[in-house]
Amino acid sequence: MHRRLIPLAPAVLAALLVLPACGSDSSSGGGATTAAGGSAGSDGSSGAAAAPAAALTLLTYDAFTEPDALAQFTKDTGIAVKVAKSGDAGTLVNKAILTAGRPEGDVLWGVDNTLLSRAVDGKVFTPYQSSQLGQLAPDAVSLVPGHEVTPVDTGDVCLNVDKGWFADKGLRLPQTFEDLLDPAYKGLLVVQNPASSSPGLAFLLATVAHFGDPGYEQFWAKLRANDVSVVEDWDTAYYSSFTAGGGQGDRPIVVSYASSPPATIYYADEPKPTTPTTASVDATCFRQVEFAGVLRGTQHEAEAQRLVDFLVGADFQGELPLTNFVYPVREGVALPQLFTDFAPPVAHPLTLSPADIAAHRDQWISTWTQTVLR
Repeated sequence: MHRRLIPLAPAVLAALLVLPACGSDSSSGGGATTAAGGSAGSDGSSGAAAAPAAALTLLTYDAFTEPDALAQFTKDTGIAVKVAKSGDAGTLVNKAILTAGRPEGDVLWGVDNTLLSRAVDGKVFTPYQSSQLGQLAPDAVSLVPGHEVTPVDTGDVCLNVDKGWFADKGLRLPQTFEDLLDPAYKGLLVVQNPASSSPGLAFLLATVAHFGDPGYEQFWAKLRANDVSVVEDWDTAYYSSFTAGGGQGDRPIVVSYASSPPATIYYADEPKPTTPTTASVDATCFRQVEFAGVLRGTQHEAEAQRLVDFLVGADFQGELPLTNFVYPVREGVALPQLFTDFAPPVAHPLTLSPADIAAHRDQWISTWTQTVLR
């Protein structure tokens, strides 16, 4: 399941300054894997040793699952790729800001539209206008007019509900934000803290987009009165608090993803269910777009650009749904049947511009904290 956390507190950011910056060819710690292959360099040179033309490091978050297609890039180009995972997305972006110009890798995958302004303002990336932009969803491309990064996938953060629980109780599934305020749903919802969780932040932004400002604040005050539960991250919310998460949870409504329901089939033990055990509430979905970009200061800029182009190529994009449970940003890439049947793209997700998020994100989080937690 795809999940990400948002930036660390300032004190933690300061502590990160003691971390050494690594060259893009050096090892960057645990969790790294290598896509090897290729018998000749991309320049076509010959020799007894079939050394790759360059070795790139792709920085990403821990939840990233490497599609098999990545190995094809090395076979096609002779450029080896090491995948280096660096905690949650917030940690990843913070470290990239702190090491801007002297990066720990060559390409970064995983900054999304809720964090984009911080990375751009931190001059993390070298702008690159991919040769593949014309094949990508225009709405995603338009989010980055300066081409600092390239969109690579989309996903929608939405309420998810435990269908079996509601059927057993004879209670109608919630359909809207407003339903959550009904006394019939008191004590049924668990959300993530937007100060520590990316889906939690996305859900907060969804309420801003739906109710406006200050309407969202009034909604959250009423939600608090209806006994909303707040936890720090997606794992805790889904696996510990959610009744359909496999634990001993007592909350049948959780903030998760539009792509979560098909995962209840894909990861289920045999015999697998024929329909998902959960459902998403489309009216509450907020669109997240993830990006990849060439890190400023890489010693392999041309090769890094080739990798970015490959990441939005048809083969790599086609593997994203069933590896990372996100949607391809490349147009014309067919979704697997599991998605077609149970998680077609949300037709009208809620959105906010990156500029609006950048201008008000900290204020919205602060107001939320005062309203819900204090």
